[in-house]
Amino acid sequence: RKVAAGDTVHLFKSHRPDYRDGEQRRDFVYGKDCVAAMLWLWRQGDSADRSGIYNIGSGEARSFLDLINAMGAACGRSPNIEFVDIPPEIRPNYQYFTEAKMSRLRQAGYNAPFTPLEAAVHDFVTNYLAQPDPYL
Repeated sequence: RKVAAGDTVHLFKSHRPDYRDGEQRRDFVYGKDCVAAMLWLWRQGDSADRSGIYNIGSGEARSFLDLINAMGAACGRSPNIEFVDIPPEIRPNYQYFTEAKMSRLRQAGYNAPFTPLEAAVHDFVTNYLAQPDPYL
């Protein structure tokens, strides 16, 4: 909503020389894709070869800048980004890179593609945030 309204979006500065500001990476995954994967697992039943703990993500780490720029593209606006310091109390443990290892889910037979970040953000903005009541 901040991007759509033209408000400033705050992203963390990098406190490591190997990452530029806003280039910290996460495995962003669309909620619809998570639901689809969970339903697929549920439909497999309680077979011993498929029960257990699975990672569910896109399998591709993308930057926070990618996310905000995708939001800007979906809203038809250039995002206004300000970089702020990571709070000192979380800085030592802040994760600069996370990415789901999808091998177990794929080995179990789940082969549906995950929605690319830009398409997921566009769908979310168009079909939810841009609606008169986005919570219906």
